[in-house]
Amino acid sequence: MPAPVRIHRFAKSGHSHRVELFASLIGIDYELIDVDLANGAHKAEPFLSLNPAGQVPVLEDGDTVITDSNAILVYLARKYAPDWLPASPVMEAQVQRFLSLAAGEIANGPAAARLITVFGAALDADRCKAVATIALNRLEQHLQNREWLVGARPSIADVAIYSYTAHAPEGNISLEEYPNVRALLTRIEHLKGFVPMPATKAGLAA
Repeated sequence: MPAPVRIHRFAKSGHSHRVELFASLIGIDYELIDVDLANGAHKAEPFLSLNPAGQVPVLEDGDTVITDSNAILVYLARKYAPDWLPASPVMEAQVQRFLSLAAGEIANGPAAARLITVFGAALDADRCKAVATIALNRLEQHLQNREWLVGARPSIADVAIYSYTAHAPEGNISLEEYPNVRALLTRIEHLKGFVPMPATKAGLAA
């Protein structure tokens, strides 16, 4: 049997969670390796040999090492679950739009707001909330009369936006005004193989 892929992660990282979530959804064998961020393990060897940027997650698949959570989603989809990344150039481009949203406004909005309340990051909470509003409004409008972000079935676009959006209340970002977004999160949570990210009693979730 092939060796399981190895996911180097921090359990409360949404970037890490989206990789673990996708691996579970597609049913591949994987091993979780916790990186001790509190004691700087991500900034020292042997981790830096895997990712010189010193960031989680990192995926090891045999001799292949992939860094960046969205890049990992693309790799896993292409290799193990092509149905999750449409082959149509137009639909693949649409998926890429939401990977960019996850890396841009979601990372700098709800994810950053959560860094303040959960980890004490010295960031501008008002700016984070403003960026989160942009991201959530974009998702809410796009999801009007849609079940999934791209096409008629889930894709890595849905996985990419899930973790930090679902945990936005921990950063004092309410989802009450976004029923379409909340419905999408619920649909993802009902997929076979769904695994949750550990919740934190912070912000509106306290």
